[in-house]
Amino acid sequence: MAEAYIVEAVRTASGRRKGALSGLHPADMGGMILDALVARSGIDPAAIEDVIVGCVSQAGEQAFAFGRNLVLASGLPQTVPAVTIDRQCGSSQQALHFAAQAILSGMQDVVIAAGAESMTRVPMGSNYTLHAQAGIGEGPWSSKILDRFGVTGFSQFHGAQAIATKYGFSREGMDGYALESHRRAAAAIAAGAFRDEIVPIETADGRFDQDEGVRFDASAEGLAGLKTLAEGGSITAGNASQIADGASGTLMVSEAALKRFDLTPLARIVNLTVTAGDPVIMLEEPIMATRKALRRAGLTLDDIDLFEVNEAFASVPMAWLKALGADPAKLNVNGGAIALGHPLGASGTKLMATLVHALKARGGRYGLQTMCEGGGIANVTIIERL
Repeated sequence: MAEAYIVEAVRTASGRRKGALSGLHPADMGGMILDALVARSGIDPAAIEDVIVGCVSQAGEQAFAFGRNLVLASGLPQTVPAVTIDRQCGSSQQALHFAAQAILSGMQDVVIAAGAESMTRVPMGSNYTLHAQAGIGEGPWSSKILDRFGVTGFSQFHGAQAIATKYGFSREGMDGYALESHRRAAAAIAAGAFRDEIVPIETADGRFDQDEGVRFDASAEGLAGLKTLAEGGSITAGNASQIADGASGTLMVSEAALKRFDLTPLARIVNLTVTAGDPVIMLEEPIMATRKALRRAGLTLDDIDLFEVNEAFASVPMAWLKALGADPAKLNVNGGAIALGHPLGASGTKLMATLVHALKARGGRYGLQTMCEGGGIANVTIIERL
């Protein structure tokens, strides 16, 4: 049976909005990740058969064959093709799935899955809000779609609040989860846990190699003082993921490529799952996707050593834990997007870089990653550390 392997998994440190990475064109930022994957693996760059790039806001500097522009901004030869995909927050996780599927099919042997997003330079939603401001079109959802679901639009903020209400999460409970995310991230930085996964970036202000959004002095009192995003709600900027700039990537190969290029695998792909459900509550789908992935893999939650569940909002991983009865000690052990940032299209392979290296550091075997995505979709990836 064919196998697909991860041989390198890296990311930039996450930059805050208008922070350390804001001066970089997103194609250049992503190109640095491609160069790092080649340099760290030692592979012949001409052997790369495709580059699959996740990006959510494909407008402005992230438009016009953005994936291809990462290649052109890198040291890879111009003979290396690329493509850009959008599965919302799971875009680069889906890029990893497509790369693995190409290898598992036997059609390709060396593929990069990556993601890049500058939320500073290409603001979230600008690929459709600018059209609306210019009076062009009626927006992403036709009246037929809106009538079908009885809504005037779809909102991740509404979904996050709906999950909190459905599962009975209080503002205090979600703030407590957020505080733990910052504490875990701060501890991980202090312990050097991210050292092997972060690619240092030289900026106009110097070397950037530490996630910028972590609040080392985070407190329950500080989080409690933040305003809710909606009147009467419980979601705040403090218990939601941080807007961030960043890029990430994985180098995926077949068994034949392992031998040909004398590569050492970090992990083996065990399962690739994607499911879809309610587009209104939207962010609950990782629960259903996880159940399906474990069933298809013949594994249980107890078999999994570490979980990465994207912290789009605190209510998402909290609901995942409650619905599945998973061990919170195994979840986002080095903190999550609430502390470390969520650079949209880059977050999928960003979480994979963290998962792979955390499994190695802790001597774990299996890791599971899942991501809630716009439209009520969720990806799940299960890997085995080697």
